[in-house]
Amino acid sequence: MKLKILVGTVTQTAQGVAQAIAWHCADLVDTVDIQPMEGLDLRVFDANPEEDAIHLICCSTHGSGDVPDGAFALYASFDAQPRYLGHVRYAVVALGDRSYGDTFCGGGRRFDEKLQDLGARRLVDVWCHDACTGEPPEAAAAEWCRGWLQAMLADTPG
Repeated sequence: MKLKILVGTVTQTAQGVAQAIAWHCADLVDTVDIQPMEGLDLRVFDANPEEDAIHLICCSTHGSGDVPDGAFALYASFDAQPRYLGHVRYAVVALGDRSYGDTFCGGGRRFDEKLQDLGARRLVDVWCHDACTGEPPEAAAAEWCRGWLQAMLADTPG
């Protein structure tokens, strides 16, 4: 199985979270691929029949609940090139700041909504990190990812 981590970030925090997850979960999967969202579109989810993959969206929030500029082309392609994504299994790490109220973790939540709309299968609830806590997200996100990934793999017939 392959873990494909798609990173949308402004300050590189989401990139650091992706790297922590890759390091802590590398022993659970065959490969981990971290890709910045810059320049990507919906084709990133095209299925390779031989590839057993899980996509992990690791996204910060920009402005008032928006996706980062570098992730916008991928996000916009959900509407510009819509197609059924029932073959896609995914999870979301959303980074934000609770002081923004209703737009808290909006970047990751927006990706989740679009993927749901196109039929992709979310494996676990969106994991949200609040920057207001002062706690760095890397360790907690890696622990969260490792937990659900281990549980999912234990339930998968070998």
